[in-house]
Amino acid sequence: MNVARSSWTKGVVEWTEGDTAFLSIVFTWHLDAAYQRAIWWHAQGYKVRAGGPGVFTRKTYLADVAEVGGDLPDTVRRHNPMATFASRGCPVGCWFCIVPKMEGKDFTVLPDFPVRPILCDNNLSALPAEYQDHIVERYLAENVPLLDANSGFEPRTFTPEVWHRWRVINKGPWRFAYDDEGDGPHVERCLRMLADVPRKWKRVYVLIGNEPKAMCLERIQKVIDLGGDPHAQPFIKLNALHKKPAVRHDWTLSQLREVARWTNRWIWKAAAFADYNQAMIKRAKRNPKSSEQYEIALADQMPL
Repeated sequence: MNVARSSWTKGVVEWTEGDTAFLSIVFTWHLDAAYQRAIWWHAQGYKVRAGGPGVFTRKTYLADVAEVGGDLPDTVRRHNPMATFASRGCPVGCWFCIVPKMEGKDFTVLPDFPVRPILCDNNLSALPAEYQDHIVERYLAENVPLLDANSGFEPRTFTPEVWHRWRVINKGPWRFAYDDEGDGPHVERCLRMLADVPRKWKRVYVLIGNEPKAMCLERIQKVIDLGGDPHAQPFIKLNALHKKPAVRHDWTLSQLREVARWTNRWIWKAAAFADYNQAMIKRAKRNPKSSEQYEIALADQMPL
């Protein structure tokens, strides 16, 4: 059962409570649509509040049509009724990630979290061991299967102890990020640890465009060689108003898109990227669905 694929709401999420309409925006490229929805709600006589990661780097974008910011607990359920958070924040501080900027580099634990099949915590393996145990115990006690540890595990803190702890409840893929060359030894260790797990359950998200092309392709190939399932994620600026990768180093926009298609549609199983020709590109374009639609619910999936 692919919960993430079937259940995540796309675009702006909106609802009303009393005389207030709420807009939750995950991505900055949905701000134009949110602006129009705010105008529409005002025309219906509602006050409007807007929040979420999508407004965090563009706080003034909706300021003339909505009250921006604030926090509403468990808003993630409005994006997916099967999703939950047991903690917030991440201590890693990746420069391209909104989580430490928005939620902080210290963990905020939510011990009474509602137990649901999709767990969206930003960095499960870096949480204190006793709190990881608490999460696992809550799932076991409520007999809820963990079908998707959605934002995954940090390769640098994914130890054999973490693996044995979470394997008791994790019924979905093991997700890791391979963000740059420095992650290489840690990703390799994780994939060797999971050597007996089928390839399709070892999902490695390879950030591309943040390093020169040869280095990014090398990281993708390393995942393949180590028995993982790579998914390329082109780097997009946190304040981008269009869902368009940022072009850096020796990349071109078309190359970023072609590498993402080649990787995320499993074309690498049939041909190396060097052999990925125009005929294959045309076929890939005719089949627009990638395996996970770039996983709408990465760490960006945060509440209002």
